[in-house]
Amino acid sequence: MACNTCSTSDGGAPKGCKNNGTCGTDSCNKLTVFDWLSNMTLPGGQEPFNGVEVRFKNGRKEFFRNTEKLTLSIGDIVATEAAPGHDIGIVTLTGELVKVQMKKKGENHEGEIPKIYRKASQKDIDIWSAARDREEPMKVRARELAISLKLEMKISDIEFQGDASKATFYYTANDRVDFRQLIKDYASEFKIRIEMKQVGFRQEASRLGGIGSCGRELCCSTWLTDFRSVNTSAARYQQLSLNPQKLAGQCGKLKCCLNYELDTYMDALKGIPDMETRLKTEKGDAICQKIDIFKELMWFAYTDSMGQWHVMKVADVKEILAQNKQGKKVASIEDFVFEEDKPETEKTFQNAMGQDSLTRFDQPKSKNKNRNNNKKRHGSGNAITPNKPEDNANKSNKPNNNNRPKFRNEKKDSPK
Repeated sequence: MACNTCSTSDGGAPKGCKNNGTCGTDSCNKLTVFDWLSNMTLPGGQEPFNGVEVRFKNGRKEFFRNTEKLTLSIGDIVATEAAPGHDIGIVTLTGELVKVQMKKKGENHEGEIPKIYRKASQKDIDIWSAARDREEPMKVRARELAISLKLEMKISDIEFQGDASKATFYYTANDRVDFRQLIKDYASEFKIRIEMKQVGFRQEASRLGGIGSCGRELCCSTWLTDFRSVNTSAARYQQLSLNPQKLAGQCGKLKCCLNYELDTYMDALKGIPDMETRLKTEKGDAICQKIDIFKELMWFAYTDSMGQWHVMKVADVKEILAQNKQGKKVASIEDFVFEEDKPETEKTFQNAMGQDSLTRFDQPKSKNKNRNNNKKRHGSGNAITPNKPEDNANKSNKPNNNNRPKFRNEKKDSPK
């Protein structure tokens, strides 16, 4: 199935995604390619390319020949050749753009590649769906068996073949693992043909998917297909702090996005002296401490007073270097210090449109605070305060129970 929310009709053609194509991991739009040649007609007499790109579980894609000349479109579920049996996948690309994709992945479009048998029938789709439902509980049990054998490996994913005749176990490991006994245990436990395939940590993250620190879905699980090497020099050129918790992705390796803007920084650094720049002055040598690439500013400090930095423009630094190259020394770098513009005055809010006050959502002061303030002003709570004349008048009208004569209990003293 394309995703958990996709449904198919009786003929095997997908009805569409209930998430309107916005589902992420293992979805209808995972690693999709826009066919910009779809609405272009071929020259007269030229036959369309019979290669088809088919996607299987997660991001695994393979190329097949449409030797039966089936009418295929993107989203069709087809039965493809496999070893042994057949597999079920979804067509993701057809036409001349498949030739470009094969060239990009280093495959010969004129060579021998597997073929497509037919469009998947409803029976094929039912077998495929039942096999996919077995993958999650099987993965839990497979991890338990690997732990019981004390193997230093992690079963990250399981993929069933479309005809449910074989299961591929994807695992990650730091070193070489002897899993011969593990395969025997899997075969006796699951009663199926077993194939083990080791993948890297980045490939594991691309298969499983997830959300990155940027708040978006991982690039490797949505559109990124090639994993270029990323080293710490990319972070140094961009003047990022070498904090492994911030620079590492979910795979535990350096983030692939560190390479996205690296070329822009490299072009900007071509006209800027490097961090090893040393300026010779009469007051002493000054060493570069920091560079602002896009503002073209450099900070220097004398070797004997490293705590005090002086900011300079790149053009002034180049001028001093040119004089040093001729054997001349400038008086001091203070003569070339760049004074930054003063910050603008803070703008205050003006209620020009008759809007409500911005403080209308502030919580009102509690009454207890007002009572405590009154107590502080008039003294402690035990102090006697003078009575008001109104209070005295009210008290005189009320009956005073304290002035009543006290009698004995009539019931006690009364004669029986």
